[in-house]
Amino acid sequence: MSRTVIVVVDGFGVGAMADAGALRPGDLAADTCGHVLDRCREAFGRPLRLPVLGALGLGLVHPHPDLARRTQLPVAVGRAALGYPGADTFAGHQTMMGADFSRVTVARLAEHLDRVTQALKDAGHRVELLDGKPLLVVDGAVLVHDNLEADPGINWNASGRLDDLGFDGILAIARTVRTVAPVARVIAVGGHAGQPLDAFVREGDGGTVGLDTPASGFYRNGGLQVQHLGAELDHTRQLPDLAARAGIPVTLVGKAADILACEAALRRPAVDTAEVLAHTLEAVRADGQALIVANVQESDLAGHQQDVERYGRILEQVDAGLAALLSLLTEPGDRLIVTGDHGNDPTIGHAFHTREYVPVLIHRPEAPGPELLADATSLADVGATAAAALGLDPAALANGTEIRGAATRAA
Repeated sequence: MSRTVIVVVDGFGVGAMADAGALRPGDLAADTCGHVLDRCREAFGRPLRLPVLGALGLGLVHPHPDLARRTQLPVAVGRAALGYPGADTFAGHQTMMGADFSRVTVARLAEHLDRVTQALKDAGHRVELLDGKPLLVVDGAVLVHDNLEADPGINWNASGRLDDLGFDGILAIARTVRTVAPVARVIAVGGHAGQPLDAFVREGDGGTVGLDTPASGFYRNGGLQVQHLGAELDHTRQLPDLAARAGIPVTLVGKAADILACEAALRRPAVDTAEVLAHTLEAVRADGQALIVANVQESDLAGHQQDVERYGRILEQVDAGLAALLSLLTEPGDRLIVTGDHGNDPTIGHAFHTREYVPVLIHRPEAPGPELLADATSLADVGATAAAALGLDPAALANGTEIRGAATRAA
């Protein structure tokens, strides 16, 4: 009974896509993997210790002096374009699981203020603009605003200090906004900040205005609570639901537990990387066939904080966790798939995601040796490839095609 484990290293890109500079021309130089390797060598006085990622073929996808250029492991390696607009975790994961994300709209809150305000008032809330800006203050405690961490118009946030209002109250406001929002996701965010949140409001790219969440201290002060409310999608045509209907146990770990839909799934939410890896290992050790999707979020947080050294330490921690997973996934048909959902280059000069290709590293115990894969046109192809490994029909997904080998065999 085969097990398929997808480990998504959030924000781990391997070089800019051709259209990466459409919003910010400087993003054409984005290379999360390469820049983190370079800067960490300078900071630590040694290369990052990534023997497992090297053995899985990362150096074949992204040649670099600090990565192995050859591997003898039975891996299939390539890279994937994102296959959705912008660079966003929710859109990336939904696409990877096989969703058709083509009809979600990119929109600034300013374009929908009247409609959002009316929906909130109809729900009994008090709503006002913040100092005339296109940003709403709800019940004097929660800001409804453009998300400044993704590309403009991809997501909206409902953010509040937990000292002012409990997370259930913040989430209720976000749910009301979701009923009228055309964007990919509305994110309810509760945390702790030393000042009122209006002190951290700033303008973003493309005419957006919102809370600078990293500057607020939410990510570093502890107690962060987040829930992602996604656009309406046909989740029955995504990989987790498809697997569950076939009787395959599904476990969603880390941020994947927050943003992926599957009523039958066992959910193990976590942010701490050690906890994410521990939950993933626990799920792999269970008997029988399995689909496990795990998201390592702290790499993405390090990117937003523009903290290269933290990013490097997270990669080393992930590498050690992958070694433990490989030691368990040894049966014919088992799959370990390591990939990303977008880039988040901490050296690029801003705190946004970067639109980059992501690695697709697939360990296949029964294969005779390494193989190079053709570039995938979408992250949906990763989900389709995982479906095929589980004996499921990739055509049952709303989007995606199984990734095939390129003409050249890896050395």
